[in-house]
This record gives sequence, C-alpha cells and structure tokens, in this order.
Amino acid sequence: MLGFYNKLSSEVYDMDKYIGLSYGDVEFYYNRLESCTGAILEPGVGTGRILIPLLEKGLQVDGFDVSTEMLEICRKNSENRGLNPILFEERMESFSFDEKYEAIIVPTGTFLLLHKREDSINALINFYNHLNNGGKLIIDIFLQTDLSIDNVSTRTWEANNSEIITLESKIVEVDYINQYTISHHRYEKWNRGELIQTELERFPLRWYGIEEFKMVLEKNGFKDIIISTDYKYGQYPTDGNQIITFEATVNKE
Repeated sequence: MLGFYNKLSSEVYDMDKYIGLSYGDVEFYYNRLESCTGAILEPGVGTGRILIPLLEKGLQVDGFDVSTEMLEICRKNSENRGLNPILFEERMESFSFDEKYEAIIVPTGTFLLLHKREDSINALINFYNHLNNGGKLIIDIFLQTDLSIDNVSTRTWEANNSEIITLESKIVEVDYINQYTISHHRYEKWNRGELIQTELERFPLRWYGIEEFKMVLEKNGFKDIIISTDYKYGQYPTDGNQIITFEATVNKE
C-alpha cells in the first residue's frame, strides 16, 4: 500500500512551502486566533509552516501528523528557531486523548486527504469532542477543477549539493460517486545526471461542494458557520479556484 508524505515528498514540501512563506493564510489564522488564551491543535501539521509563526507570535499550538518524515522536519524547523512544541504522530480520524482545545485548525486543504467519507466524518466528530464549549474549528478546503485522467505534470526543485528533485504527477482514478481522485506522484532525486533515489506516492484527494460541507459541519454539531474566501473573512466564494475557509463553533448547551 503506497503512503504519502514519505521522505522525498516531505523534503520537497519543506522546500516548496518553506517556513516564512504565506499565501495570506498565516496572517488570517493569527487574526482569527489571536484572542485565544488556551491550547490550539493543528492536525496535519506538516513541516510547521503555519504552526511555527503562530508559536512565534505567542500562541500555544500543539500539532500532529500521520507522516513521521513530516514530523521530523517540523521538529528540526522548530528547534532551529528555539521552539519546542508538543508534536506527535496520530491520525485525524482516530486520535483520542483527554486534552480539550480552544481551537482546532486544519489549513491548506489537508482535510481533503481523508478521501473516505467515514474517515472524514470520524475526524469531524473527533474535532468536536476535543474542543471546549465555545471553541472553534477553522478548516480550509478547495474545489477539484481538473479531473483529467493520465495528464502528466512535471515540476523540478534544486536541492543541496547539486541535487535535483523532479516530480511527475497524474490523476489515475476519479470516483464521481464518492467524490475523490487518486493521483500517482513519482519523485526522483538526481545528482549530476545519476538517479540516486526514487519514491512513488499514492495521493488521494476528496472534494466537497461549498454548501455541502457547511451542511456536513452542521450535521456533526457545529454552529455559527462563517465562510471566507482566499483568506478574506466573511467573503463568499465566486470562483472555482479559490481557497474556502470554514469557521465553526462548538455550542454544547
């Protein structure tokens, strides 16, 4: 069974989405969280691109990820900045512990990696159960605008010591009934024309309609849902290529 975010793909992620890079999301999340005095949780923390600047601004943020490689990079990135966050390996759909959080955040569309409907619902139930009363969930999604099978795209990154990493990706499966795609990503690392490492990744991605996802949140107990677009608070989307952020509140009364 092919996994995702293994060694090469995590290395590429850290180069492509480096600490200090923002798409407007770092500022948006800080603005929505700056009043938090309690703990915040980031499932799917990745290499720490969101977590680290929030920590540097004084917020208390814990993180977990399913990828040990991602967590290793996140720890190193944190240590390089004199930070020591609580980081652990866990899954969104099955984590369980006593800690309750003031907010849970899932930026950058990471939630869409849960392509099975049951897993996505279990994750939302977990988020709800691990939030304090009055706590909020902030979660990004994006729409699937290209469902073309077998079209290959290629990207290249220059790594250290004259090394080059290439990525070829293509969608190999579209499930219109269950609303997900499966892509194959082939990473290759080259040194002066010699292939020294390769990695094949099976990359699932789910899609939701905007009002559909709002109803899913409501069905799982979340209230007062606010939809934002491209990190502009309260603006409803008008284009299929925009990032959509949902902010929802837990009210257990």
